[in-house]
Amino acid sequence: MNSLWIINATIVLEDSVINWGYVCVEDGKITSVGKMETCPQLMEDESIIDCKNEKTVIPGMIDIHVHGACGYDTMDANRDALAGIAQGLVKEGTTSFLATTMTNPKNLIEGALQAVREYRSEKGKPGIAELLGIHLEGPFINPKQKGAQPEVAIIGPDIELFHEWQRLSGGAIKIATIAPEMGSLTFVQELVKEGVILSIGHSDATYDEAQAAIQQGVTHATHLFNGMRGIHHRDPGVAGAALIADEVFVELIPDGHHVHPDLLKLVMRQKGAGRVLVITDGMRAKGMPDGEYDLGGNEVVVKDGRCVLGSGNSLAGSVVTMDEARRNMAVWCQLSLVELSWITSLNQAKRLGIESRKGSISAGKDADIVILNRTGHVDATICNGTMAYLSGGLKWQLDEQGAIKERKQASN
Repeated sequence: MNSLWIINATIVLEDSVINWGYVCVEDGKITSVGKMETCPQLMEDESIIDCKNEKTVIPGMIDIHVHGACGYDTMDANRDALAGIAQGLVKEGTTSFLATTMTNPKNLIEGALQAVREYRSEKGKPGIAELLGIHLEGPFINPKQKGAQPEVAIIGPDIELFHEWQRLSGGAIKIATIAPEMGSLTFVQELVKEGVILSIGHSDATYDEAQAAIQQGVTHATHLFNGMRGIHHRDPGVAGAALIADEVFVELIPDGHHVHPDLLKLVMRQKGAGRVLVITDGMRAKGMPDGEYDLGGNEVVVKDGRCVLGSGNSLAGSVVTMDEARRNMAVWCQLSLVELSWITSLNQAKRLGIESRKGSISAGKDADIVILNRTGHVDATICNGTMAYLSGGLKWQLDEQGAIKERKQASN
C-alpha cells in the first residue's frame, strides 16, 4: 500500500484549523487527519513530507469557470488541449475544474462538448486536475451584455438544442450561463428539471425579470457585476437580485480588474462565505507571457495581468490563478483560513454535489491536497493521492507515473 504522511503542518478543516497536525494518504484517499500527538510512530520506509510548522495544508481548489490556461482553451476541442489545461492548473493549486465553453457557432461548441466527453471516458492520468464536467457559457445570452462573447453566434433559448448538446457531452454540462430575459421562463424550468445549475450571466434583465428567473430555479450568478445589468437605485438589476436572493450563489473574479477590492467586502458581508465562489475565468494566456491571444475567435491583448479585447477596452477573461485569487481575498476581505477554503473549494464541491468526496480535508475523501508556504503560494499539489506539482519549496523524487518513489524530507 502506497502511503504518504504530511506532518507538522497547519491543517485547514471544514470548520476548524489544526495547528501541528498531520494528514495520511493511502491509495488516493485521505485515511486519517489529526493532531501530531495522535500521529502514530512512522517507519523509515514511509513517505513523509515534514512541513516543520511552516506550511499550511488546504483542500485542493476547484475552479468552476475556467476557459483555458498555458496556451490551451476548451474551444480548441481536442484531448491535448484539455490535458494541457488540467496539467497547468495544478501549479496554482487547482485539483479539479469545469471546462468552460464560449459563445461560438454551433458546430464549434459541439466539437468542444464531444472532446470533453471523449476525454472523460478515458482512464484519468494520475497527477493532473480532474475534469468534472462543463460550464456552458453562452450562446443563450443577451447581446447587450455580451462582453467578450462573439455577438454573431448568440442565439435565443432552444431547449431541444440544449438536450442534444447534453447528449453529445455525455451528460457533462453541470452549469449553464444564460440570459433568462431573452425567452420564455419555460427554458429555465426545463433545464432545472434536468439537474443543471442555472446561472444568470451576460444578462440585461431588470430586477423584476431577474427575480422571476430566480423564482423559477436560477440559483447562480456568473462573474458577479461583469456582463450583467448593474445596481441602480431605482432598478437593482441582475447584480442586485443576485445579492439579495439568499438562494443565489455568486462567482467572483478577485484579480483587481473585474471587481474593485472594496466591493468584494460588500459582497462577503451580504452573501456570507457560504454563498461565494472564487473563479478565475482564466483564458489560454494564463501562465503565459504578456502578448496577443484569442478567446472565442476574438483577439485579446494581455498586459500586466489585464486581458482586454483588441478592438476596445472590454475585459476578456483573466490570467489570475486560483492561489493568487485566494491570497487577494485573504488580504482584501480579511478572511479566515476556513472561510478561504469554503470560497475556493467546499462551496464549489457542494454546488456540484460532490462534497462527499471533494472540497475539504477529511478522512474518506479524495486526496486532493495543496501545501502552501507562509506567503500563501503553492509549494505542492496532490491530486487523488498523486504528487502533481512541486515548487522549489519542497523536494521530492517521483517515478515516471508521478508516484512517490523515494522518501526525501521537505526542504525550506
